[in-house]
Amino acid sequence: MLAAITRFMLRPVYRVYESYLEREVKRGEIPSHLAVILDGNRRFARKMGFSELTVGHQVGAEKVREFLLWCLDLKIKNLTLFAFSTENFYRPRVEVEKLMELFEKKLYEFAEDELVHRNRVKIKVIGRLNMLPKKVLKAIEKAEEATKNYDSYLLNVALAYGGRAEIVDAIKEIMRKVKAGKVKPEDITESMITQHLYTGGLEPPQIVIRTSGEKRLSNFLIWQSCDSYLCFIDVYWPEIRRIDLLRGIRTYQRRKRILQKKQGMEA
Repeated sequence: MLAAITRFMLRPVYRVYESYLEREVKRGEIPSHLAVILDGNRRFARKMGFSELTVGHQVGAEKVREFLLWCLDLKIKNLTLFAFSTENFYRPRVEVEKLMELFEKKLYEFAEDELVHRNRVKIKVIGRLNMLPKKVLKAIEKAEEATKNYDSYLLNVALAYGGRAEIVDAIKEIMRKVKAGKVKPEDITESMITQHLYTGGLEPPQIVIRTSGEKRLSNFLIWQSCDSYLCFIDVYWPEIRRIDLLRGIRTYQRRKRILQKKQGMEA
């Protein structure tokens, strides 16, 4: 009760601070590709006293649209969200089934969302999609088909995704081309592997954000993020605020300026 009263009293302060952060961030370089690990849904449910942990996932799923709106406002062109890993299939069967139902529901909603169509957001789902149920695959097809001609923004949703699996699949595809005589082994380069990843020719993320306070990548975009700035936010995904996003971008901007200054001094 006391915490709720404190949050209510601090709202005017947060609004002023958010406006200050926004002005500062918009004066700097906005990342064109932001990647986010949506972590802490179950811990949020426990914190709020829910015995049914999938409530946290439901609240987290609703947060995605709001987060997308923030990114559109900041003109972030590419957004990649880590929603479900290949390892997550080892969670309790009932939890996985409810998550699949949630993914199906949200994908159909995004396929018809006015925010998506007004801003011409292309939706793409990446991962080992053959591991997903048919009903989810149909929802993916609906969302991707409804937005296939859009090119203003890109929303990547990583489902049944694993970074090492992605690299393995890229190498397998290249080896099939080698076997077919389309590629010579000596012609295989880092660039070629990059082109065969799930993310295709998409530029690497300039910044990777992880919520919940955990400080690890958890097998997410491990090839693409080798030079990315990492930002770990000590709030659960369902609780993330626009202030947290702005802080993450400001941290990226400051680190990049320091690096550029150092490189200039060493040149």
